Amino acid sequence: MTVEVEAGRLRTEADEPGWEVDPDDEWGVAVIATVGRQLKLRREAVGIRAAEFGTAVGCGEDMVYKIEGGKRIPRQEYLVKADEVLGAGGLIAATWEDVRKVRYPKKVRDLAQMEAKAVELQLYDPLSIHGLLQTPEYARGLLLMRRPAYTEEEVERFIAARVARKAVFERDPAPEISFVLEEWTLRRPLGGRAVLRRLLEHLLEAGQLRNVELQVMPMEREEHAGVDGGIEVLKFEDGSAVGRSPVVANGRPVSEPRQLRILELRYGIIRAQALTPRESTAFIEQLLGET
Repeated sequence: MTVEVEAGRLRTEADEPGWEVDPDDEWGVAVIATVGRQLKLRREAVGIRAAEFGTAVGCGEDMVYKIEGGKRIPRQEYLVKADEVLGAGGLIAATWEDVRKVRYPKKVRDLAQMEAKAVELQLYDPLSIHGLLQTPEYARGLLLMRRPAYTEEEVERFIAARVARKAVFERDPAPEISFVLEEWTLRRPLGGRAVLRRLLEHLLEAGQLRNVELQVMPMEREEHAGVDGGIEVLKFEDGSAVGRSPVVANGRPVSEPRQLRILELRYGIIRAQALTPRESTAFIEQLLGET
């Protein structure tokens, strides 16, 4: 999500740009600390006080100290503006390339790295629309349902992370991706009817991609192999694979052939029990017409 930076206007702590650093993310902590130290050294070298610098880049003095102290992750707009104010000739703005790699939670980064290497993805989520298919508006509606509630900053960070993962659809060559969606997740209007309509339209667009197959599991099915929870299986070019499900290894990623075979067996049965891709497209179109 983009945050507008308005020079000369002090912001409250709630709406200042930046994300909290996860203390357990050693690489992320190191990167953000290094960038913060560079910002501080350059600011002090040109003799600008933190309060003046904050006004110039459009945030408060407290935020300046947090970013320079490696406590907050600066957004790209902050770094670009800081580069201009400090006359860094693009060196500060260029640090975004390092910050960009660690701006999302480590768990999300690890997942995105695996998705970026996979040649085939088999995905089933019984509780909501899979993250790779979510629109930003739907993701927001879903995240706002969380209890205890996420902060607004956490919501924005998770939305940005999910949007970034969609790069998997733009790869060349594109991976083969299969989704099985529960009918009830297509009917619940999280975020409102307008959000649901846009989500259904987005699903129809995704389903038209040659490398994507969408299948819907109708609520009326009397047999369902997915009652034990979601399934993710990612296959790679070298023939290896990694899978995950709540009922296998307590949800931890697995690569052992026997465990993968269980996941693929369950996923295959779920696909066989669901509507075909053509039937699923017609079903989603019908839901869109009713929404």
